[in-house]
Amino acid sequence: NAWLAATLSESDRAQLAHYLPEAAALIICRDKLNTRPSQVDLNVTIDGLLSDHPNIQDSQLLIALDEFSERLNQYHIQHVANFHRYHELRQQQMELSKQELQLDAYKAKPLSSFVRNRLINEVYLPIIGNNLAKQMGTVGDNKRTDLMGLLLLISPPGYGKTTLMEYVADRLGLVFMKINCPSLGHDVTSIDPENAPNATARQELEKLNLGLEMGSNVMLYLDDIQHTHPEFLQKFISLCDGTRRIEGVWKGQAKTYDMRGKKFCVVMAGNPYTESGDVFKVPDMLANRADIYNLGDVLGGKEEQFALSYIENSLTSNPVLAPLALRDMQDVYKLVAMAQNGETSSSDLSHQYSGAEVNEIISVLKHLSAIQDVILKVNLQYIQSAATAEDYREEPPFKLQGSYRNMNKMAEKVSAVMNHDELMQLIGDHYTGEAQTLTSGAEENLLKLAILRGVMDDEKTARWQHICSAFSSKQTLKVEGDPTTQAVQQLGQMASSLEAIKLDMQQSDTTDLIKPINRVATAMHLLSKVWSGATEDDFKKNK
Repeated sequence: NAWLAATLSESDRAQLAHYLPEAAALIICRDKLNTRPSQVDLNVTIDGLLSDHPNIQDSQLLIALDEFSERLNQYHIQHVANFHRYHELRQQQMELSKQELQLDAYKAKPLSSFVRNRLINEVYLPIIGNNLAKQMGTVGDNKRTDLMGLLLLISPPGYGKTTLMEYVADRLGLVFMKINCPSLGHDVTSIDPENAPNATARQELEKLNLGLEMGSNVMLYLDDIQHTHPEFLQKFISLCDGTRRIEGVWKGQAKTYDMRGKKFCVVMAGNPYTESGDVFKVPDMLANRADIYNLGDVLGGKEEQFALSYIENSLTSNPVLAPLALRDMQDVYKLVAMAQNGETSSSDLSHQYSGAEVNEIISVLKHLSAIQDVILKVNLQYIQSAATAEDYREEPPFKLQGSYRNMNKMAEKVSAVMNHDELMQLIGDHYTGEAQTLTSGAEENLLKLAILRGVMDDEKTARWQHICSAFSSKQTLKVEGDPTTQAVQQLGQMASSLEAIKLDMQQSDTTDLIKPINRVATAMHLLSKVWSGATEDDFKKNK
């Protein structure tokens, strides 16, 4: 090679250097190789090329057959093999990362028993769709300029908040990043996993920051937020306004996430009562940025859809009605109407049913309608009780619930051959079991339920009146402070009672006792004034 290279000039060496190994091989193996000449153009020049590739000089590419063959051989042996190895390593790394991040757990998987009913189609989906369009933005003429907000779902347990949002995330192709707030507890006020008090809270915070790190195509769903500290929820204020920013921690590094223009939405769900029975309060700055809806409340003008949703959601729980959930829902509405109107004609149904099947289905639907009436009354009473402030209650709080979950539990036990008494016994047994799970107040809740159902007798009525009277007395005496203040409250209550007696006596023309009662009432008021800060001179002057 050195000898041949020395015979070349400087100009030829640049162009012919790639022939040197072949020439050296021919010289060494001159007598051992059979060769023949061939007229082939070994060099080709391609003109008119525009590129920054190093092999293209002055818009020309020189291709030498042996040099090209050598590069092609090296490409197949080295680069192609490395490329395949790269894909194998990348696939292995992706599988390891999936296992580490548990990505399959964040894929939305709606329940197979999910029933998309009229309430969802006509009420909930338009509400949810409007909020998600505001958060994530839409395209075309309908694109929103206020890309901000929060969807806040407030309702008692069992109304399908999580199931509904998981269904929406599945239809929109979003990662369903569910944060279990009871695992966080009231002690967590930071979204930094390093500050988590236990392993479960740390895992939930890591999931939260993973959702922020993903950035796009994510639904961040915080479930049961009443079990968290309000200061923790305040961390999401800036994410739910026009800035769409939030501070997070990813793998120990603090980061600021900007969600503007990204397919990212925030949904929080909670119950009106916390685990201790106190009314749950959302931070004001967060509530001002949220679209708040109560899935358990009856929206104006949608009473029919709300009532019908109880029967629609319980279809899969009853063995007789379960096949209807997989068929045309219009058949369900027609069968419900037949059960309510007492008709038995099945000519308008899209599916072929025998007369016995129709009669059995209608009988079960009639029983479910009776349960539905009780459930609706319980639901309205629960919401009314939850909305009443503690200071203004005239009776004990009502905590029995009329949710879809309650309806499903009773629907699975309903059969077509049950009579009215057996059905009423089923409802009573169900709520008796529900009341036993309450921390307190089981008796008064069952008595209130009996009032709603219209099954009160004289004994229950007397007991209810006694409970309400005792509750009213406790409400009046429920004053924080020293015993003197409580005594003043009691004296004031006694004076009010005497005033009421005086009014009754005035109305019945028994005026003889009005003056002594008046004196007693005046004395009570004066004594109250003394104990509440009046001077002794004032008392003597008015004795």
